[in-house]
Amino acid sequence: MSTRSAAPAAPPAAAPSLTPVFVRLKLSLLRNGLRQSTGRTLAYVASVVVGLLFAAGVMAGLIALRGNAHIGSLAVLLTGIVTLGWAVMPLFFPTGDETLDPTRLVMLPLRPRSLIVSLLTASLIGIGPVFTVALVIGSVIAVADGPVAAVVGVLAAILVVLVCVSLARAVATASVRLLTSRRGRDLAVLGGLFIAIGAQGVNIAATKLGRPDGLSALEPVGEVLRWVPPASAISAVQDAGQGAYGRAVAGLALTALALALLLWWWQRTLTTVMTSPDSSTLQAAGKDSGRSSQPGDRGLARLLPGGRTGPVMLRMMRYAWRDPKTKMAWAMAIGVGLMVPVVSSLQGNGTIYTSFSASALLGMQMYNQFGQDTSAFWMVASTISTPRDAYLELRARAFTLALVAVPFVTVVVAGTAAFIGPWSDFLEVYGLSLALLGALLATGALASALFPYSIPSEGNKNVAPGQGSIAWFSLFGGIVVGSLLSSPMLALTLWLHLADLHGLLWILLPVGAVYGVLIAQLGLRVAAPRVARRLPEILQAVSKG
Repeated sequence: MSTRSAAPAAPPAAAPSLTPVFVRLKLSLLRNGLRQSTGRTLAYVASVVVGLLFAAGVMAGLIALRGNAHIGSLAVLLTGIVTLGWAVMPLFFPTGDETLDPTRLVMLPLRPRSLIVSLLTASLIGIGPVFTVALVIGSVIAVADGPVAAVVGVLAAILVVLVCVSLARAVATASVRLLTSRRGRDLAVLGGLFIAIGAQGVNIAATKLGRPDGLSALEPVGEVLRWVPPASAISAVQDAGQGAYGRAVAGLALTALALALLLWWWQRTLTTVMTSPDSSTLQAAGKDSGRSSQPGDRGLARLLPGGRTGPVMLRMMRYAWRDPKTKMAWAMAIGVGLMVPVVSSLQGNGTIYTSFSASALLGMQMYNQFGQDTSAFWMVASTISTPRDAYLELRARAFTLALVAVPFVTVVVAGTAAFIGPWSDFLEVYGLSLALLGALLATGALASALFPYSIPSEGNKNVAPGQGSIAWFSLFGGIVVGSLLSSPMLALTLWLHLADLHGLLWILLPVGAVYGVLIAQLGLRVAAPRVARRLPEILQAVSKG
């Protein structure tokens, strides 16, 4: 009996790299999202162009300041602000997509270490990373002096971008369970208000820096931030140009250490998310399901109009009170609307006209009305079969917004007139504010019909993947059109002033109120047949998330 020698075992095949897969997945999600409509593609291209122009402007401005004695402090401060933005923006504003949400990957046989490389690479695709790269390149060019500084600048730029992206992903991964629970989403409302307050603080600082020798005020802050990564890497470039090689090495080492710690923290939180049950969400869901109906709802329902209007208004009020993302949008609009006049007063250029922020921010809540319903919009869509049904639905939503906006605008304008003055301009500004509110209600209804987008009910995103551009285009385009619709009232105001008819300025209040009602009614009438005609497309768009 013959025997054969056993063939040597073939070496195990190397596992394919996940990075190309995640990059193609992100590009595919973006491409498929843009294929849904030509308008979405145009809006995305427009947003990309605007983002690139803004990034180029920032980079050019930094390069133009090259040689300024305080450019190092400015570059360090801007790097710190951008890093802070990367840390907090993913929690409250639309960024990323399913490829960056670790909860969608828990059922796949993936190891956290290899997954981190793929997620990090996919995160580098987008307008945010491009803007960060432009800022870093501008900062490096502005502070670099000599070939050694140029070499250090290349290393610093790479480290800063990687730290920013890693920080955003690590924070998002560590917070994903909290943000997907109801209590965590409620906490996001408070966090959003802190972001709004911080933005106003940046606005005050920017105004002061615009004064002669304003950059000198940055030196104390720059001395502190130059040792805080990743700003320490930008400071290292300047130190290398000045021959302080020891400080340059220390700055780069601090940023490299920060990157290593972030990647370690990200890997640990990613392992926890992918191996542990979502107990926080289950507990929150159990508590929410055990709540009984509030007896006060019946009393509120009795105060609302009959027919379709009352139930729709009650539904929208419950969304504003119970849905965390809707609550956050309302809270930020009210909070910032109150802050703008106060901040302007603190800057020394306070005027009663800053109270227009109340009408602008509350009117913006009319945009994307159907997306606020998320996947539940199909139940609303089933009750809309004619333009009349669509008109009643939109009108009830506008009534709900006006129920809060009109008293709020009244309080803000009256308070601004009392504390900033003059009282003689109250009727004029109040009438213009009501006209602006009506114009935004009109454009918001039309934008809801023409540019709907989905707000995912879970996760930390406010816009579904591939729809971010259409959201920005809808909002800012609608605001521009709303401002144009308010131009007749502005023309009337200017004519009364130029004609020295100050005694007739009081008519702006009744005329503005009537104009606001009429323009809002016109907008609802124009939007209603479009909602009825485009209902399948709207339903598909808002159900994407």
